[in-house]
Amino acid sequence: MQVSVETTSGLERRVTIQVPAARVDEAVEARLKQTAKSARINGFRRGKVPMNFVRRQFGDEVRAEVVSEVIRTQYVEAITQEKLNPAGYPDIEAKVNEAGKDLEFVATLEVYPEVAVAPLSDVTIEKPVASVTDADLDKMIDVLRDQQAKYEVVERAATEADRVNIDFEGFIDGEAFEGGKAEGHDLGLSSGTFIPGFEAQLVGTSAGEEKDVNVTFPEDYQAEQLKGKDAVFKVKINSVSEKKQPELNEDFFKLYGVEEGGVEAFRADVKKNMTRELAQTVKNKVKEQVVNALIAGNEFDVPKALIDNEVNALRQQAVQQFGGGQQFDASMLPAELFSEQAIKRVKLGLLMASVVEAKEIKVDDAEIRAYVETLAESYQDPQQVVEYYMSNQQMRQQLESAVLEEKVVEALLAEAAVAETEMSYDDAIKPATAE
Repeated sequence: MQVSVETTSGLERRVTIQVPAARVDEAVEARLKQTAKSARINGFRRGKVPMNFVRRQFGDEVRAEVVSEVIRTQYVEAITQEKLNPAGYPDIEAKVNEAGKDLEFVATLEVYPEVAVAPLSDVTIEKPVASVTDADLDKMIDVLRDQQAKYEVVERAATEADRVNIDFEGFIDGEAFEGGKAEGHDLGLSSGTFIPGFEAQLVGTSAGEEKDVNVTFPEDYQAEQLKGKDAVFKVKINSVSEKKQPELNEDFFKLYGVEEGGVEAFRADVKKNMTRELAQTVKNKVKEQVVNALIAGNEFDVPKALIDNEVNALRQQAVQQFGGGQQFDASMLPAELFSEQAIKRVKLGLLMASVVEAKEIKVDDAEIRAYVETLAESYQDPQQVVEYYMSNQQMRQQLESAVLEEKVVEALLAEAAVAETEMSYDDAIKPATAE
């Protein structure tokens, strides 16, 4: 076998492979003899068909099979011999494929780039520093009470904090328009879910009252025919309801998994969850900065095959996220919607793999278990969650990748300068920018 490798552009390689004619022809002849033992041709008994008949009947088919097998095996041998690391499948084209002549084919492929990660010694990472104060805890408990709140009908004028039940119909230039009518609709007067100005005009109204509400549809309103139009809604107030938060009692505590210990145990449990969420958010913010610095500080070509694979994965994620399921063909989504994110993901994967290799980072069972135990803390039965993840091979692999990624970030963070910034819980808990 003769092999020559040509760099055509960037990561693309053109590998020309020649295989001696004798090797292919001998393999074809051996396959034909094997075929002759079981061939069925009219006028001849099985196993007694003359070879010239076998060649005429099966020669082309057998040669195609043999050549395909030879190309596959010789391609693998060639890239191994030339120490090529292919990214994706090659495009193979036979140049010479005739009996009695050396078989020659060309494999065009992309190879993985050589990635040497630049240290983050010139990078400063901002790390938020915050704690959960009593005021933060009180605010969170108020949010939890709001989540369990019920509305009760009251006989008074509505305030911004109330909810009204209304019938309404909208008109533009005296004409009712499609989609502008409803009956028995519940509307919170500070929800911001209706057209700007609508809710505010119902503050002070009472049950049984009728009111004309004048509004202007926003210029960016989703319905084209309503953009920027002045409208009048004729509204009837059916009822006014005020929000009633539940008392801080045993029944309320049980809703959040606190069976005993009263208000002190409940506050301690909520604070524990807030502290865990704060730590995770800070970790994510730091990680995002490290990842961005890693990508920005290392420029290299990315194999198109890997980008295409990632684009397809992102397409599938998008379909699942928006409920398309099997009824929607993910390939219909334009690749350019995902290309930038795909390139970033592929680069990050290659960079992290390079760091893992260079720093010889490994993950052991104890680290995986510790990671999943942290994840399981927010569940009602943490031990059951831990055992499920640890016994599921696919889940375990995902956990191992997550722990490995964390260790890579820690190793890179050790190279960078870290500036701690004091801030409030609310500012610190704001999530890192979504990808």
